[in-house]
Amino acid sequence: MKPLIPELIETGTGRKSPLWKRLLAQRHLQTMALLGVVWMIIFNYIPMYGLIISFKEYNIVKSIAEAPWVGLEHFREFFDDDELANVIRNTLGISLLKLFIGFPLPIVFALFLNEVRSLRFKKSIQTISYLPHFLSWVVLGGILATWLADVGIINNILLALNLIDKPISYLAEPSYFWTIIITSDIWKELGWSAIIYLAAIAGVSPEMYEAATIDGAGRFQKMWYVTLPAIKSTISILFILAVSGVLNSNFDQILVLRNSLNDSASNVIDYYIYYTGIVSSRFSYSTAVNLIKAVIALILLVIANQVSKKINDTSLF
Repeated sequence: MKPLIPELIETGTGRKSPLWKRLLAQRHLQTMALLGVVWMIIFNYIPMYGLIISFKEYNIVKSIAEAPWVGLEHFREFFDDDELANVIRNTLGISLLKLFIGFPLPIVFALFLNEVRSLRFKKSIQTISYLPHFLSWVVLGGILATWLADVGIINNILLALNLIDKPISYLAEPSYFWTIIITSDIWKELGWSAIIYLAAIAGVSPEMYEAATIDGAGRFQKMWYVTLPAIKSTISILFILAVSGVLNSNFDQILVLRNSLNDSASNVIDYYIYYTGIVSSRFSYSTAVNLIKAVIALILLVIANQVSKKINDTSLF
């Protein structure tokens, strides 16, 4: 019988076969893995050579090698920038609110959706909830801009209910921008983010629920004492990844919904990098800022991983 796991192929003497034989037995799997490795090397590792322009004064006329070295000048310039405080405030404000509001909601949604007994109703809710994920922010941004305009549906409803006296141009008001960003992000990704939790919940042994039922546990008690502990490792891994990406503010969403009127609330670090690098052609400076962001993300990843390992013995590495 052909072995299920090729690594267990043994020779007639009871020892493992040579490496080349095991690789040959795995040739189809190794070929698929090799293509992924090649893709990652080409698009993720080779471009890292360009990071050295953070320490140079690069322009598109000369090659990277010809660009003069400037050391840490770009890094010092970033920390001395008058816009830094506003950029950090907007980035952390939006990202932390998304983390503390947007992260738990898919878990709660998955828990309640798992309790739905009607399979047809459950599938309908799932389809409706994750459908917005498949629409790009360019499309959703246009929809939101129409809804939130002076003559949009939101203003019409609020005026009809006498909740406001006159139309409000929401995207022109910085005070509304964070709320719009966070709410629209939750609307778009709630259902899709819940899929992984539903998959984890599906792996929980039914015997645990039966035992809880015998002990007299209700639905909410089963969710709290059975389901949540069973998917704890999944939640921990996703939380670690979410913490490491706290400086990412969903550039596509910001770019589509921002304008000059809400700039004070929408100028996050991703847009700052885009504007200085692409619009202003300050390639070295924007690369230096992006490098700082990447280093901070790595530090946050390591810290979150170590904290998770100590608290519940779950970690990425």
